[in-house]
Amino acid sequence: MAQRFYDTRTAQIRDFEPLVPGEASVYYCGATVQGMPHVGHVRSAIVFDILIRWLEATGLRVTSVRNVTDIDDKILDRSAASHEAGFEASDLYPAREPWWALAYRFEKAFDAAYLALGVRRPTYEPRATGHVPEMFALIERLMERGHAYPAQDGSGDVYFDVRSWERYGELTRQRVEDMQDAPDADPRGKRDPRDFALWKGAKPGEPATAVWESPWGAGRPGWHLECSAMSTKYLGAEFDIHGGGLDLRFPHHENELAQSAAAGDGFARFWLHNGLVTYGGEKMSKSVGNTISPEEMLGMARPTAVRYFLGQAHYRSQLDYRPGALDEAEAAVERIEGFTARARAAGAVPPAPDGALADRVPAAFRAAMEDDLNVPQALAALHEAVRAGNSALAGQDLDAAAARLAEVEAMTAVLGLDDVPEGDDAAAGPVSDALDSLVRSQIEARAQARADKDWATADRIRDALAAAGVVVEDGADGATWRLAD
Repeated sequence: MAQRFYDTRTAQIRDFEPLVPGEASVYYCGATVQGMPHVGHVRSAIVFDILIRWLEATGLRVTSVRNVTDIDDKILDRSAASHEAGFEASDLYPAREPWWALAYRFEKAFDAAYLALGVRRPTYEPRATGHVPEMFALIERLMERGHAYPAQDGSGDVYFDVRSWERYGELTRQRVEDMQDAPDADPRGKRDPRDFALWKGAKPGEPATAVWESPWGAGRPGWHLECSAMSTKYLGAEFDIHGGGLDLRFPHHENELAQSAAAGDGFARFWLHNGLVTYGGEKMSKSVGNTISPEEMLGMARPTAVRYFLGQAHYRSQLDYRPGALDEAEAAVERIEGFTARARAAGAVPPAPDGALADRVPAAFRAAMEDDLNVPQALAALHEAVRAGNSALAGQDLDAAAARLAEVEAMTAVLGLDDVPEGDDAAAGPVSDALDSLVRSQIEARAQARADKDWATADRIRDALAAAGVVVEDGADGATWRLAD
């Protein structure tokens, strides 16, 4: 069977042939670092991590890009709120925090969540703030082609003219007349209320550090523009796969596709979207109280079990969390680990690896992965190999057990289940670096509060760190930290 994926744009499952033979290019939307990661962010990252691992297993050289949106309205709003009189600081939102410090702090929190669950770093992870010149160039191309215009009210905003692009709406198969208005800026500056911002003129009160000089006046980039500029910079004007959560299809991905295609780029050949995460069949909502965070999951089960749970559904399906789901995932992982441990203890030695990883998995597993990344069917093949391996061990057939062991280890490698830090490994390397960065940002916020004689905030930060098991020790050269004994 040829590799096939469901393409959102054409609403069809299509054969996948890389644009460049032997290579594959993948861009998937990463974090807008305005707050802590939620379970939907992590599920999406695991989905595309499995996709990339599978493409590599088939012998392709994959270039992957996951962006970081490190400036947007909510980042600026949350930073501004922290400077207001009466702001109630917390360990999550310190007082008087610059927008760039807030963004970087949450970026590191995303890094820690990804790494804790075995999500590998992409080839490139560009930040929006580092690619403003590329955004200027894209806006200018759109203006030259008659698809963008400066706001009519002199605000410095620049808009994409949706009426000028006859294919607008092709990703979500909508007519312009049926779309909601874009929420950008003052509609008096637009030709059509559905036109969306490519460039946002600076507003009074916004920090000077959040403003770039442009040919259209001081301001900052629009959200949709960022991804088009960064994906094509690293992957070229046309690339293989663009991915992200189902909630990004409109308006974000619709607008990306429109502005890139209108500028003359082939852009993404396949669009893959993962389903959302629900709680007991209902949409997660803080107001309802039915949410669960990655941190809570990791407090209830081992990282490998959490990854198993978040990756087990078909990527296009809704993933429903319910009490007991992590226990089931833990039991499934233990069955896999139990077989591999017993097989090696019995002396089963798998044959030396030969050929691509995809050639070492059972035919049923490969067929499932080639069929639009059907992980549920792939997991069925994995557990069938575990059952067959256990039967071989019971019958003292070490050759058969060794063959099944090789298959199981190849399948867990594809799914990333063998690459999740556990025990002492979880506290080392990049995860440790991310933790150190998070704690140090809190120590710096505490130091600023002490310098401002804001003793209540300083004590609150120290108490929050202590509650998390972090001991802060003040010394002549500043504060240091360690984990509580």
